[in-house]
Amino acid sequence: MIQGGDFTEGNGRGGESIYGGYFEDENFILKHDRSFLLSMANRGKHTNGSQFFITTKTAPHLDGVHVVFGLVISGFEVIKRIEGLKTDGASRPYADVRVMDCGQLITKSANDGRDHTA
Repeated sequence: MIQGGDFTEGNGRGGESIYGGYFEDENFILKHDRSFLLSMANRGKHTNGSQFFITTKTAPHLDGVHVVFGLVISGFEVIKRIEGLKTDGASRPYADVRVMDCGQLITKSANDGRDHTA
């Protein structure tokens, strides 16, 4: 698992949503049944902020606890390189890893024709 998104403290304990504070869990329909899933990291029920993680293998123990909200569709080699970084005793990489210029993907749903932000 690769976790990030703490832009306030930088130590895995901070972060907040764009709405301010936390937001509720949406649903637990999607399962952690493969690699390259995007999920919300949280501190318990309805405590979603800005932190997220990417699965690097199946993780059924996370089902019903963390909301899956997306799937990585490209850049798999980058995730594998991050996963391979040397880490300290707290599983933090010795080198900084930053998401830069990631942009925003706008998709059109085949079901309803409306634009959806992914």
